[in-house]
Amino acid sequence: MTFADPSQTVAPAAAPAQAHPARVRDIRLDFFRGLAMFIILFAHTPGNFLTSWIPARFGFSDATEIFVFCSGMASAIAFGATFDRAGWLLGTARVIYRIWQVYWAHIGLFFATAAMLAFLTNLDATTRNYWGQLNLWMLFVEHSEDLWQTPDMLFRFMTLQWVPNLFDILPMYMVILAMMPIVIVLGRVHIGLLAAASLILWFFAQRKFMESLGLPYLNFTAEPWVGSDDWQRRWFLNPFGWQLVFFTGFAFMRGWIPKPPVNTVLIGIAAFIVLANVPLSNIGVREFGFEWAREWRVENRQWISKSDFGLLRYVQFLSLAYLAWVIAGDKGNRIRAGAGALGRVWDRILQIILKVGQQSLAVFVMSIFVARFNGFAMDMLGRETGTVLAVNAFGCGCLILTAYLAGWFKSVPWKPKGGR
Repeated sequence: MTFADPSQTVAPAAAPAQAHPARVRDIRLDFFRGLAMFIILFAHTPGNFLTSWIPARFGFSDATEIFVFCSGMASAIAFGATFDRAGWLLGTARVIYRIWQVYWAHIGLFFATAAMLAFLTNLDATTRNYWGQLNLWMLFVEHSEDLWQTPDMLFRFMTLQWVPNLFDILPMYMVILAMMPIVIVLGRVHIGLLAAASLILWFFAQRKFMESLGLPYLNFTAEPWVGSDDWQRRWFLNPFGWQLVFFTGFAFMRGWIPKPPVNTVLIGIAAFIVLANVPLSNIGVREFGFEWAREWRVENRQWISKSDFGLLRYVQFLSLAYLAWVIAGDKGNRIRAGAGALGRVWDRILQIILKVGQQSLAVFVMSIFVARFNGFAMDMLGRETGTVLAVNAFGCGCLILTAYLAGWFKSVPWKPKGGR
């Protein structure tokens, strides 16, 4: 690189006609994804009273929708540009490489968590079976039938035939990523074709609907050794249902779906849907005593199913996402820090949330591991308010440290500057 001599003048004709304005980064994606990471930590910590007050308790949708929707938007940025620049084959190759990374993150997370739970269970001070809480007895209990032998179970786990409790979100993400090359083709042909394919796939993932029509139900078995379909556990997060919210975010970020206008009518409709959801929510039943809502939830379980991604979850989440998008402002301007001491404090907090959102895969893996440890810590230390808040603060600190370490490693600081 060469630098001009500042003592020399530049002819007017050589000067640019107009300076390009500085680009402002849109922080909304990282911000909401970062918030979702903290909520997921709280939600996965056993016996955590904060779980009773997370956003999911006020409506049908929860932090999983935020995570999946934002992942779809982030994938449009990361992979969509590769498909545009390098072509379909290389774009597909990059998707496969990402699936490979997520697969090993899933494998590492499971074995690290299983090893920790086995260690905690064997402690003299422990009175609980921590690996039993996640139904991992197949790995630790001998059985007379060959089907239950540990080597066979390990093979089933490595091939995603056995997906244990709590370890289903990354397999779901891998399957959805594998759909992306087809989605790119459909989107280029016509957005209507993509929408129809996504909706049809979602419909075939609705178990109750399919059983009532006598049609096949799309989902993977989580415990294939169970012979009876009535007792067969499927993947808790059905990728064929959850792809709908993922590719909605993907389509928005690709520009296939235009940004919704900001007007009083849409804001009013979205606010009505979100507020009308509250009486039917966990809070409505638990705090307001709406027993009719409890009965309604049981009778309409399929419409709010988290496993198959019920339609009312989708409607409520899109309404909530629209309101959050409006409140955040263009490029997240209303989220940004203001002036003064409070502004500086918020700016520091904001930078931490953004960093956590930017390193979501590493942070998510750590959150599952730390959440199980935090449950053990509360068992040992008690569940007084101060103790629970301290344990949650410890967990948040672990996520923040993971985010900054992941960012530091990705910056390859050991690589010589200048590309040499």
